[in-house]
Amino acid sequence: MIKPLLSVLIFLTQIFHSGLVQGDIVDSLSALFKSANSKEISKSFSPSVELTINEEEDVYTKAQAEQILRDFFTKNAPVNSAVVHLINTNPNYRFGILSLTTKTGKFRVAITLKKTANTFFITELRVEPDK
Repeated sequence: MIKPLLSVLIFLTQIFHSGLVQGDIVDSLSALFKSANSKEISKSFSPSVELTINEEEDVYTKAQAEQILRDFFTKNAPVNSAVVHLINTNPNYRFGILSLTTKTGKFRVAITLKKTANTFFITELRVEPDK
């Protein structure tokens, strides 16, 4: 009696856990954007990141991208961040759009993540004024 229940419980736990994990990285990043934590956000950067902030676009190293993001947060102190859109149907790819409200205005943040060695890394980050 206990073995079949235990098997069912483990199976259900794996199904629910895998469904929850899919959104966790984008949800976590949203919380980090709200707290303006560029250091923690940069831990999710790939070694090189395509970064666009206010129409300035280039490929940067992890350290350079962190500094640019820190400068953005200094000029635009976040008040709130919310996940607006999430694509998590591919196990090796995530895409999320955040609505970032700052003291200077609203921004749309698009985050592209790719999985490498069982970890998602940000390969592209776009921060644009919300229209």
